[in-house]
Amino acid sequence: MKKFVADLHIHTCLSPCAELDMTPRRIINAAVDRGLDIIAITDHNSAENTGIAVKIGRERGITVLPSMEVTSYEEAHILALFGSMENIIKLQEIIYGSLSGVNDAKAFGYQLKVNEDDEILEFNDRLLIGATNLFVKDTVNIIRSLGGLAVASHIDRGSFSVLSQLGFIPDGVRFDALEISYNTEIRQAESIFSGYRHIPLITSSDAHHLDDIGRRTTSFFLEEASFDEIARAFNGEGQRRIELSNGVMG
Repeated sequence: MKKFVADLHIHTCLSPCAELDMTPRRIINAAVDRGLDIIAITDHNSAENTGIAVKIGRERGITVLPSMEVTSYEEAHILALFGSMENIIKLQEIIYGSLSGVNDAKAFGYQLKVNEDDEILEFNDRLLIGATNLFVKDTVNIIRSLGGLAVASHIDRGSFSVLSQLGFIPDGVRFDALEISYNTEIRQAESIFSGYRHIPLITSSDAHHLDDIGRRTTSFFLEEASFDEIARAFNGEGQRRIELSNGVMG
């Protein structure tokens, strides 16, 4: 098995809370500079900048997983990781149908769809920062039914996590992994969440600024840098394994 360093939680300028210089090209350049092999573009409730990131990543030798950070009805964040644009677009259609409201750029920030040259194509006027009308269980089931991996975002945070919003992981909700944020030291997290040790842990940057990229990473020991191999690692297949890393890279 070969070691691949991954940051599976990165926002582009499509997310209203991200900096406007978080364009796909600049993100890929930063990922290359910091020695990352795999990244996931996880904008809030949308995947409109993902295709460009996948294309640029392929040119630069980085695997980019088409992904999204979905906000459930309970305001819990859930990462949806996919191996194909086709399936993330299917999810986007469902999520768009479950959102309501219009973005107020002055209050929440601009939501920019850009091309590979960092040029603005359009402003997304949906309320991407808002919650969908999909409950946690429904969200996870939809992600998995489309062939994706469902990861509970930053479960150590006091807000917008499954544990902060619900207090526990409900019976019948099958997450493929749980994510620890950069706020909690790895050993501490492994102790705090020992009750969920049957679910793999990852850690990611949740980058909203270019300097954030790679501040937390997960190392996957895989045959190749691919979505399918990551799914096998989550399932503990063969000799595939996962290691978490503290600290900033680069």
